[in-house]
Amino acid sequence: MEWIERAPAKINLALDVLYKRDDLYHELEMVMASVDLADHLTFTPLEKDEIRIYTNKVFLPVDTRNHVYQAVKLLKDRCGIKKGIKIEIDKKIPVAAGLGGGSTDAAAALRALNKIWDLQLSVEELIAIGNQVGSDVPYSIVGGTAFVSGRGEIVRKLRPMPSCWVILAKPRLSVSTKTIFRLLAVEQLQHKPTSRIVAQAIEEGDYERMCQNVGNALEQVTFNKHPELRQLKDRMEKYGLDGVTMSGSGPTIIGFSRNTSRIKRAYNSLRGFCEEVYMVRLLNEE
Repeated sequence: MEWIERAPAKINLALDVLYKRDDLYHELEMVMASVDLADHLTFTPLEKDEIRIYTNKVFLPVDTRNHVYQAVKLLKDRCGIKKGIKIEIDKKIPVAAGLGGGSTDAAAALRALNKIWDLQLSVEELIAIGNQVGSDVPYSIVGGTAFVSGRGEIVRKLRPMPSCWVILAKPRLSVSTKTIFRLLAVEQLQHKPTSRIVAQAIEEGDYERMCQNVGNALEQVTFNKHPELRQLKDRMEKYGLDGVTMSGSGPTIIGFSRNTSRIKRAYNSLRGFCEEVYMVRLLNEE
């Protein structure tokens, strides 16, 4: 028996860093949405009690460093599972791009194995496991449009984000989330928090207000380290997109438009300037 689970990429419409907590994590408020760029995971039961990971990207680790491996191991330990599983990961989401590729794969593994092994764990129980793997895993378990807070473990579903095209532009560089947060000095941030405004705009179906308030506190740190990303954002804004911001810790810059011809022009223009460009739709449109 094989089981295939889809693992959609996420985008950050807003990402606010409020303060550094006593446990040394940062208190965050974010608005996230799922798009139709996705990895696919294929699960095959094994007779031997082992976890075997395969991927179409040769540079990705398939051992205990892999987020899927970590999630499966935690799930097995939590539920006393002595069964084996082979997981083949067909990667489409760019790696280290701010699009949650590793996190969404881990979340997909938890969702799928909860069904395959008939564990009957609640979403809250899956989130508790996923939170031990990475801060974006809890959101990825839930998916859709959501307001996310804490270090990422508090996920509140929102009504579907207003319908639009989304363009994702990922240059030829990778960004380490750990490095960006290590360089982050909250007291020096010039970013004004907008996550609650964006969430309210989405709840009211106000596309224009949503686009006017997209933003990311981490841009200040990532752009200082990689100035070419500021140039990429400026270029996308000049194409007339309705809202432009960085997703996650970068380097992917995202833009929104309801005008099909405008988004296509931006897509074609960016392809000559940027390593990877995607024109995608939301997974939970109205």
